[in-house]
Amino acid sequence: MPIKVPDYLPAKDVLSKENIFVMNESRAYNQDIRPLKIVILNLMPLKETTETQILRMLGNTPLQVDVSLLHPDTHQSKNTPHEHLASFYKTIDEVSSRKFDGMIITGAPVEKIPFEEVDYWEEMKNILEWSKTNVTSTLHICWGAQAALYHHYAIPKHAMDQKIFGVFEHQVKNPNSSLLRGFDDQFFAPHSRYTETRSEDVEQVPDLEILSESKEAGLYLLAAKNGKQIFVTGHSEYDAETLRYEFERDARRGISTKMPINYFPENNHLLKPSLKWRAHSNLLFTNWLNYYVYQQTPYDFA
Repeated sequence: MPIKVPDYLPAKDVLSKENIFVMNESRAYNQDIRPLKIVILNLMPLKETTETQILRMLGNTPLQVDVSLLHPDTHQSKNTPHEHLASFYKTIDEVSSRKFDGMIITGAPVEKIPFEEVDYWEEMKNILEWSKTNVTSTLHICWGAQAALYHHYAIPKHAMDQKIFGVFEHQVKNPNSSLLRGFDDQFFAPHSRYTETRSEDVEQVPDLEILSESKEAGLYLLAAKNGKQIFVTGHSEYDAETLRYEFERDARRGISTKMPINYFPENNHLLKPSLKWRAHSNLLFTNWLNYYVYQQTPYDFA
């Protein structure tokens, strides 16, 4: 089934060229289907890139999805044109009275900053609280996961000696979880972060369960046992070239980031990296949408 997006959103053309079924608003209104209402809080600097990545994941599911985009009202984006935000994004105040089947909260490049010093932290806390009563299930990614774990469960983030950067093998810890249905025992996923969430902190919270981790990259998937909150510490939504872009960006800025692990063929940054996590990524988003959103949400919110 298609994903419904605003008619002139740039990601629509990109996804259509990839043969992903994208439906514009005018056509969707003619279908007698109640699509899943998904709101995406996009905290990444290059919002158009992140939109495309996440919409690609949602567009590969068998469910019709109606997407709304949010950005923090208390933060001024330096990398996304104001015209794009004004055309396609809303703030939490504009949607606070609405109910959504699902929510996705992206990562953000503020890992090294204490949570309380992030300029939109108060707004972020309000959004996290709002999601508990207005969203059936929320999928948190990278810093979004760390922020939610800290706010909801007082679980801290811990600085690493060096950046966790590359494509890592992960193991399934709970094969009976619906989120992991159909997963291989081992699978790959990208990580790009300077901090970590530690298993010993999560294990102190009875309401949480660890679903997957990596020997090299640590915790990867964890969830609230009631399914209301899913936490992903990596970036399953990344494109094949995203880690290359980050590696080259750091080099231009004079940051001595090591080459991403298990990413470039022959460890040669001049060679094109392969996308070895596509199947896992699609299955992760499909399982979340099906088992934690579609199967749990009421047909009529009222």
